[in-house]
Amino acid sequence: MKIEPHKIYHIYNKGNNRTPIYFNRENYLFFLRKMRKHILPEAHFISYCLMPNHFHWLVFIKGTRQTAPSGQTGEGQHPMTQKIATLLSSYTQAINNQENREGSLFRQKTKAVEIKNLYDALRCFHYIHQNPLKAGLVSKLEEWEFSSFRDFMGLRNGTLCDITLATKLLDLPDVRERFYKKSYNSIDPSAIKKFYK
Repeated sequence: MKIEPHKIYHIYNKGNNRTPIYFNRENYLFFLRKMRKHILPEAHFISYCLMPNHFHWLVFIKGTRQTAPSGQTGEGQHPMTQKIATLLSSYTQAINNQENREGSLFRQKTKAVEIKNLYDALRCFHYIHQNPLKAGLVSKLEEWEFSSFRDFMGLRNGTLCDITLATKLLDLPDVRERFYKKSYNSIDPSAIKKFYK
């Protein structure tokens, strides 16, 4: 996974064989705490959504990079790569203990797709928030507890997302009614393909 500073990425992973990765409300909250601990030092969250068998993050990578190990040439990986691995590994251990299971919980490779322009970043932002609605889990975006949508609507005082940065980067409407309406705009399926690899 190639991650570079000062770029926007859609990062996602799914449960192995599309199996659940969260089994109760506390699992979602535990994962969110791990996101705060492991990912916030390396990236600004622009938006996120945790779904029963997968997760989506839209992040802006902070400007740090590890140097290549001694004796090797070239630049090292961004610390974000290792932080994601640590988060998923430790979360898997906890779930395996909880569910009396063994083996990997997530697909082997977490995907990180660079979002190269702000128009696509805005569409990806809304797409991430629309996931629970599209999956039939809720009838309104604000009903899903485990996404950043409530924070942007001012319905919760969440601090995981950098709302100021997201608003500036994506030129989000400052009027909540306009933001709410735009959040429900349909996104062309061909555009959604850009968010995946």
